[in-house]
Order: sequence, then structure tokens, then C-alpha cells
Amino acid sequence: MSPSQSQKPILIAGAGLASLLFARSLLRARIPFLVFERDASVSFRGQGYRLRLSEEGLSAIEAVLGAEGFKIFWDACGKTGGSGFAALDAITGEQIAVGGGGGGTGQGRDGEKERERAAEGEEKKKGPTELLASREGKIVGISRGEMRRIFMEGSEEFIRWSHHVTGYEVTAEGVRAVFADGSKSVEGSLLVGGEGIYSKVARQLSPKLKVYDTGARGIHGQAPSGAFKRLGEGVWRVVDNDNPNGKAFMITNVRPGDMDDPNVEFGWTMGGPPGSIKAPNDNYSLIGKPAADLAKELTKNWHPRIRPLFEQMVESEAAFWKITCSTPGGVPEWENEPRVTVIGDAVHSMTPAGGIGANTAVRDSALLGRLLYEAGGYKEGLTAAYEKEMRVYASEAVATSYGLAHGSMGITIDENSKTV
Repeated sequence: MSPSQSQKPILIAGAGLASLLFARSLLRARIPFLVFERDASVSFRGQGYRLRLSEEGLSAIEAVLGAEGFKIFWDACGKTGGSGFAALDAITGEQIAVGGGGGGTGQGRDGEKERERAAEGEEKKKGPTELLASREGKIVGISRGEMRRIFMEGSEEFIRWSHHVTGYEVTAEGVRAVFADGSKSVEGSLLVGGEGIYSKVARQLSPKLKVYDTGARGIHGQAPSGAFKRLGEGVWRVVDNDNPNGKAFMITNVRPGDMDDPNVEFGWTMGGPPGSIKAPNDNYSLIGKPAADLAKELTKNWHPRIRPLFEQMVESEAAFWKITCSTPGGVPEWENEPRVTVIGDAVHSMTPAGGIGANTAVRDSALLGRLLYEAGGYKEGLTAAYEKEMRVYASEAVATSYGLAHGSMGITIDENSKTV
């Protein structure tokens, strides 16, 4: 059912995960909206790595999509069991303790108890630890591209592609988005910035909304599912302690049911501390063969159990990425602008450690969508209420993500660090 046109639309900058799920919540509530995305289409750029979903993230998505829509989403997710979470030495191919020490295979019920005890000990010593399983004792994951496709269903006619939002203009009775060519949108009742870490809306809203470059880098890639057979089902973290430029790691999710299908590709993500992964001429916008070549070079001495992921990789899908993070102390407070707010990475960018970023972003979408539904559309004080509640859980998430990255990659940032 199409949104009612009796109200001014909610304007949404960006068509990423948080924005599209938020738009879906407005569609179900019959609140008019328009989405402005700088890309020419949903397939304009690579969709990135597979995302791991927490119970909080799944609950937020379920609240927005409803029972029928969530079933479609749930069926599209991969559910990984097997050995659960395990770590491998990149050179020997042998399994090591999740906490980085020796001993224990981590398999079976005794292994699960052992991992729990190890995690508790590590948390006391090092701070936060990763929790992977969410529903039904499984690790649930789905690709960014598939998430965007499902979230976007029904909203296509309200998306304006090739519209790069570079700012906004608050009017007497609303707000307008300002585009890169100097033109402006129709007047909306509210503008929501969801354009990610480079959000122009966030920068205009408050100078306190900063995204820091941690200096750490990574590479995304994918390969046919057959390349993963020697790993087997599970979530695997491969650690290379012999990398001369600093400890590097790779993480991947090997799902059951797809390993024998040559038409299915699994993804992997490499990362490492500052200096461990360097793009040619420090150009981290490069994609394809340059990124693939570096990944192959970095892993040429890895164990034969792991090397097929790189030797058989789809070179065109490889891409460098910067590891960024918002203020480690939490989401800052800024002077509320009633007609403008921000969601997702635009307000709380996180490191990949813990897989927390996307789960927090969809919580923003569900929360803001619910507040608008309950109010019947935009109302004075709504953005202040959203920001107050969001700031609590998002600050906890940023702190956890930063703490995990600090412990595993040696990342250290503060208010004086370089921003993106």
C-alpha cells in the first residue's frame, strides 16, 4: 500500500541498509517519504562483505518488516552451526584458542564450556568479547546486497537515484535537502541523514559528529564455495602472527548447504593494524585486481587449507577498505535540530570488530520508524526523543567495537586523531 500524500514527506539521504529499512518502516506506516541516493542504481557499486546479525539486530528488522516480511528475510539468511567460532593459525592451519593462547579444540559441548570460560577470562583481562550466535543457537548472516534488495521492496518508486545530498536548508515549516548541483528537494517535514561515514548531513548538523581514520586497513573478497571446503562449516578467524608489518587476520563464514554449489560464492574479509595492509600509492579507492593481487601476496605463505580462498578469488570483487570509528567515548550530544537527525554510520561508525555496526544501524531505523508511527508522522520533539534513546545503546556499541579493535589490532584513537 502506498504512503498517504496528505503530509509532507520524510526526506532520507542515502540508500544504505539503515536508510532502506527506515523507509520500509514508513511505507508500512503509510507515512510519505523520498530517498535520495548519489549512486545511479542499487548495483552501482560493490555490496561489500557478509554481515553477521545479533539478536538485537534481528529483532529490529523483524519489528519493521512484520511477520510476513521477516519470514522472507529470515529464509534468505544463512544459518551457520558446525564448530561455531574457531581460530586458525594462518601458517600451520592448526586451530588455536579463541583468546589467542594454546590448548583446546573448541569442539562439542565441552569445547563450548571451555570457550565460555576462556571468554569470561579474556573479558576480565582485556575488556569486551565477541558474541556470535543469535537465534536457534546459530550464527546468522546475510550479504549487504541481499539485505538492501529485501529492505527496498515496495519502496522503489520513492527512491531518487543520482541525487547526491550535500546539505540541507531548514525552512519556516519544514526542511529541504540540497544537492551537489545546487538544486533543492521538495519541502519535507523531516530530513534523516543516512549516507554513511561521509555524511554531509551529519557534518552540517554538528561538528561533534566525527569519524576517525584508525589507520588500520583491510581487503574484502570472495571465492566459489568449493574453495572453502577444507575449512568446513563455521565462522573462522585466521590469524597471521608472522606478517612482518603487523599481525593480520581474515574472517569468513562458511555456511552449510551451499558448499557443493559451484554457483555460490562465499565472502571473506582481511584486516590488520596500521601498516600491515598497504594499497598502491595509498589509494584505498582501488577495487578489483590491485586489491586481489595484494591479498594473494599477503597470503602466499598461508597454509594450503586456507590459500584456495585467495587463489580462487573472484578478482573483480576485491576491494580495499579503511577501518574507521566514531568517538570512542560514545555518541556525543549536540544541539537538537527538530527537523534533522541522523542514523547508522552517519552518527556512529564502528570498526568491524564484533560485527556490531550494522546491527546498531537497523536499531536506529526501527526506533525512529516506531516513534514516527506512534506520532502519526513528524511531531515537535520527536528527533530529540530519538536521539536521547539512540545515544544510550549506540554509545555502548561504539565502546565495545572500539575496545575489541584496540585489543585485537592495537588501534588507538582520541579527539586529536585524523578524521575522514
